[in-house]
Amino acid sequence: MAKPQILLTNDDGIRSPGLWAAAASLSDLGFVTVTAPRDQSSGMGRSLPNTSDGIIQLERVQVNGQEWSVYAVGGSPAQSVLHGVLEVLKRKPDLVVSGINYGENVASGVTISGTVGAAMEAASLGIPALAISLETDSKYHLSYSNDVNFSVAAEFARRFARLLLEKKFPADVNLLKVDVPWDATLDTPWQLTRVSRQRYYEPMTPERSSWSKPALIGYREAGRLEDEPEDTDVYVLRKKRWVSVAPLSLDLTSRVDFDELDRLMRE
Repeated sequence: MAKPQILLTNDDGIRSPGLWAAAASLSDLGFVTVTAPRDQSSGMGRSLPNTSDGIIQLERVQVNGQEWSVYAVGGSPAQSVLHGVLEVLKRKPDLVVSGINYGENVASGVTISGTVGAAMEAASLGIPALAISLETDSKYHLSYSNDVNFSVAAEFARRFARLLLEKKFPADVNLLKVDVPWDATLDTPWQLTRVSRQRYYEPMTPERSSWSKPALIGYREAGRLEDEPEDTDVYVLRKKRWVSVAPLSLDLTSRVDFDELDRLMRE
């Protein structure tokens, strides 16, 4: 039986240690092809910017003592998936994995995440997809710091990748979003979760003397556990210290009674 074809990407960029931890772990399951953004691309969601140059550069990196040929893409995480499927592999892979991300991707901000956005792009092509992130202090979010240990998260990436390859999931489960606590071990339990409705990362006003000065809106972690339902990704990750596994659907339709809403709107 042919080994599965796995396409691996991320939003932190082709040089991220989290990407290579995932690559090493997933290589036990199948042939791993890496197409990842050439540059740091966090916070790009599922965007397909027309300003991207789309240049694909073949590079060679060392992973666990072996030399890998990888592809650095001049584009967003979602574009890296598209270039990987349409040009590098020239076929749909059996699985797309996005990560491992520096920093958790939980709550309502998941649509901002380039890690989740890449997995959503794969799911929209009908490919099983996994987005995996490791809880880290915000000072590491845009770094390639080797102070962050991705080994446990890499093992969870392999476990859930295997499930996606071997199991037939319900039609409305288009991708899995996995968030691993920083202090998780190989024995840490996991739990299926819902995406919290809270704003987990709070936007911060830029500090500048004039609007004509360049500035970016910053953010800080502001997750709240009081009154948070016990089945959300925020609660399970932050309070229980378990691995959160959120099954996501591309159907963003509100779960409301259409008859009731229709009556309200026509009154």
